[in-house]
Amino acid sequence: MTDHILIERPENAPGVMVIRLNRPDKKNAITRAMYQAMTDALTAGDADEAVRATVFLGSEGCFSAGNDLNDFMAFAMGGTMGREVIDFLHALAAHGKPLVSGVDGLAIGIGTTIHLHCDLTYASIRTEFRTPFVDLALVPEAASSLLAPRLMGHQRAFALLAAGDGFSATAARDAGLVYAVVEPRAVEEQTLAAATRLAAKPPKALAIARNLIRGDRGEVATRIDEEAGHFAAQLKSPEARAAFEAFMARR
Repeated sequence: MTDHILIERPENAPGVMVIRLNRPDKKNAITRAMYQAMTDALTAGDADEAVRATVFLGSEGCFSAGNDLNDFMAFAMGGTMGREVIDFLHALAAHGKPLVSGVDGLAIGIGTTIHLHCDLTYASIRTEFRTPFVDLALVPEAASSLLAPRLMGHQRAFALLAAGDGFSATAARDAGLVYAVVEPRAVEEQTLAAATRLAAKPPKALAIARNLIRGDRGEVATRIDEEAGHFAAQLKSPEARAAFEAFMARR
């Protein structure tokens, strides 16, 4: 377990489990240990009948800048996404409770694609969503290549995942990635309120409705693995090596 992921059961949100990214000094960049902690929390939440809804939150001004740079460079050297990352993506896609997320500020890479798996997302007006996969000679992950076109249509999904264009909170809402845009100070309050309302509903009926809406999860799991294979192959490629070297030089 890592203190960079906090698992909370707020007293004012009965039935809700909060998974909070808590590494603000590094813009909530996600390490292998953080991925593992989130996987453990999702698995435990699935097994706990007291958990009726799950919430993802970040810090003030930042949801997540994506993968931790040191871990990401280790992935590049090893030519793999890392087992902890893939396990988390599968746990996220398979989670049986409603998923609600609150986003304030920076949401990069996995900081964006995680919300494609959420049932409701509340974003502050200062949030920016961006996925610079292709700029690093990599490919989309988290089944985003499947889920984003379904939500956003081909051209918006292409702009986000391939062109690497940034989406403001309002553009993301208009595209279907975000449910509501709120003031920064209201993100957590409204996210928890929505999750609490879901947690109070008849759980079996809600689970059936959610499963019908989400459709075939096997297809999502297959796409996660397919993307991971391409991701690993690209990590070993000369163009990825050149992109990493250019990225590090800019830093």
